[in-house]
Amino acid sequence: MSNVAEIFGSKVFNLPTMQERLPKATYESLLKTINEGTALDSKVADVVANAMKDWAIENGCTHYTHWFQPMTGVTAEKHDAFIQPTEDGTVINEFSGKELVMGEPDASSFPSGGLRATFEARGYTAWDPTSFAFIKDNSLCIPTTFLSYTGEVLDKKTPLLRSMDAISKEAKRVLYCFGKNPAKVISYVGPEQEYFLVDKELWKQRKDLLLTGRTLFGAMPAKGQELEDHYFGQIKERVSSFMKEVDEELWRLGVYNKTKHNEVAPAQHEVAPIFSTTNIAADHNQLTMEVLKKVAGRHGLVCLLHEKPYEGINGSGKHNNWSIGTSEGENLLKPGKDPESNTQFLLFLAAVIKAVDDYAEVLRLAVATAGNDHRLGANEAPPAIVSIYLGEQLEAVVEHLVSGTESTEAKAAAYLETGVESLPVLKKDSTDRNRTSPFAFTGNRFEFRMPGAAQSISGINIVINTIVAEALSQFADQLEGVEDVTSKAMEIVIDTLKKHKRIIFNGNGYSDEWVEEAARRGLPNLKTTVDALPYFVSEKSLSLFEKHGVFTRVETETRTDIMLEDYSKAINIEMLTALEMAKQEILPACLEYTKFMVDDVAKKESIGISVPNEKDQAKKLSELTESLIQKISALDAVAEAVPSGLSAVDTATYYKDNALPAMGDLRTVADTLETIVSKEYWPFPTYTDLLYNI
Repeated sequence: MSNVAEIFGSKVFNLPTMQERLPKATYESLLKTINEGTALDSKVADVVANAMKDWAIENGCTHYTHWFQPMTGVTAEKHDAFIQPTEDGTVINEFSGKELVMGEPDASSFPSGGLRATFEARGYTAWDPTSFAFIKDNSLCIPTTFLSYTGEVLDKKTPLLRSMDAISKEAKRVLYCFGKNPAKVISYVGPEQEYFLVDKELWKQRKDLLLTGRTLFGAMPAKGQELEDHYFGQIKERVSSFMKEVDEELWRLGVYNKTKHNEVAPAQHEVAPIFSTTNIAADHNQLTMEVLKKVAGRHGLVCLLHEKPYEGINGSGKHNNWSIGTSEGENLLKPGKDPESNTQFLLFLAAVIKAVDDYAEVLRLAVATAGNDHRLGANEAPPAIVSIYLGEQLEAVVEHLVSGTESTEAKAAAYLETGVESLPVLKKDSTDRNRTSPFAFTGNRFEFRMPGAAQSISGINIVINTIVAEALSQFADQLEGVEDVTSKAMEIVIDTLKKHKRIIFNGNGYSDEWVEEAARRGLPNLKTTVDALPYFVSEKSLSLFEKHGVFTRVETETRTDIMLEDYSKAINIEMLTALEMAKQEILPACLEYTKFMVDDVAKKESIGISVPNEKDQAKKLSELTESLIQKISALDAVAEAVPSGLSAVDTATYYKDNALPAMGDLRTVADTLETIVSKEYWPFPTYTDLLYNI
């Protein structure tokens, strides 16, 4: 392992590299664009492009690419060489400011929700100077946005940047009322990334993992995660070697990779970075997922990012730690020593509470995918019901403010008593953590635990930024022009808490009692993607994003169709894969083993040996195999009856109501057969093979 400080950011055209390679005036102009959002002069772009090109070539690059984030959820690249032909038949290396600032990939083959017809191919990428260029696979990668020829947004980054502008604008309005005038208010994110590893040779033998990212069949192993011995356990040598290489690659790319450990489920792990500004965090998380997959292959492994690759054990989430602060370094969600007297903090806290309650449906749909539907509400993930956890201290403050009674603020003990004199004194946090809460306050930030491991964090933070911007906008409307801002702010806080207290829940989010209580409170329980996504095109949602300039109405509507189509396509692929595996692999294996058992019984009985138990087993196998054939036929019928010409939501509803139950029925029989068919007959690796052979 190289020295971290020496290699960190070595593949990034970052500020130190810019300062070293750019003329002072150019550097200062670019810095102003990065920090203040001012327009970039074309002459500056030419100088920057030339410096970037020289730096990239010195580091082994032959090509450049505009690196963007279309609605596929992954990144996209079109690589062009730096070469330009000369009159004498040779080439020179050139890279202009125009090539840096704008590119032209084909827009028709990316998801557009009907915005672009197949024959309408032109699209544009535009350089995002706030995110540093970097080197990957001998190409200079330039982070960009992606727009259609007619100006509609076709990516995830553009609306994320818009949402960051929106929350900055509204938060500055509020802070100005308190006598503060920061240059910018910035949203920050630290996304924890969970993932599974599986041996590559075993992965190749599982068509479901290969095509869908999750196992469509598989009986539980004798040992799962019951002993919880894998969590924070000693990292296996092979996995440790993989993790070390991941760290080094990410550090070279300027990703602030900080934490790594084993997760609860066998073969499950986690990596987490230090906080970054939201757009940088989104770029870095896309790189993290890419590096995890690429490096895994070098170690004979495959990285699974599906939210639920294995039935019956923990799925993988992406915990989105979100906060806001000023460009001058003030964290606006830091309670301070006396949160009850910290009016500014309480106002921003109330804005988040109001935002989450007012737009719980929109927050839920931000994490809606076919994969995440399997995870939400399971024993390792928060339920599909959105709620906020504040902890004892802030809950007591809320109760006091709402009731108007004498403060009974819960204060955590300053120190922990270990009972061992030789151990150091441990300072205790002011509040506990609640792993079952979807949206939990953790000291100076909120941890949104609902996102799935495979998701881009852009869509999630677009929603969080925008809904909080809306709450702050309403607060600013009430505060501007008021003489006694502190008194008015406290009035707003108390009124907000009274109206939105229902969203606060500090208990066990996994319990059945909470589902019943949430229903009594009137909180939505949108269990599936199909239940949630129609709220994206409600008038309330359309008006929200339009008001803050994050999405036009057309952009919101098309994104809804794209997400619904993704859901239907994902389940259709799973359905067809399940049918192939059942028909071509599972059924032949069961028929062969049943024949072996039946033939063995017949041979023994023909010479007078009585084998009643063996005969019963053969009969059971035959009956289960017959049931398997029935379930295959039922799923076949669902596949053949997929309707055409329906709306995106109706098509998705068909898959939810018909394909998923039929796939579940088929799996139940197949998994039962797996437990009694001889291993030498079973056609692919089992859960025990997959989870314990890395």
